[in-house]
Amino acid sequence: MTEKRSDAIQVTTAEREIVMERTFNAPRELVFEMWSKPEHLKHWWGPQEWTLPVCNMDFRPGGTWHFCMKGPEGEEAWGKAIFREIVKPEHIVYNDFFSDADGNYVNDGHASLMTIEFTEHEGKTRITARSQFASEAALEASVKTGMIEGFSESWDRLHGYLSSTG
Repeated sequence: MTEKRSDAIQVTTAEREIVMERTFNAPRELVFEMWSKPEHLKHWWGPQEWTLPVCNMDFRPGGTWHFCMKGPEGEEAWGKAIFREIVKPEHIVYNDFFSDADGNYVNDGHASLMTIEFTEHEGKTRITARSQFASEAALEASVKTGMIEGFSESWDRLHGYLSSTG
């Protein structure tokens, strides 16, 4: 069954925060699992035409998620998350930043605190992603690098992956 795309990503911004929301036609437990296991993330994380050849995860508070997105021209974007709080299947809170291949922090001013909330209603799941930055300038810099488009494309891919697994 194909889901109607009337509930595409919705974005709001405040001083130092971006909030992105989208509803998926899948139960909350399944959508949460898609965020918590590398074998799922490798199928949908990242912009269109990008792959996730490296995805190492220790999914627990204090654990890390270190990954590499690889673009169609061979470019690489390394990232790392440090999990602060995980309440299954309600939310995940983590520090998010660019890293190098060894997982070392890259101070590019784009680090943020991410809160991913999963809310179920009538068998569907609404994801609310809150990204808090240290300053308004850091938020603006992240928007200019394509953060919102990247999330939108990742969530399009998640939509397709959920459709193919369900």
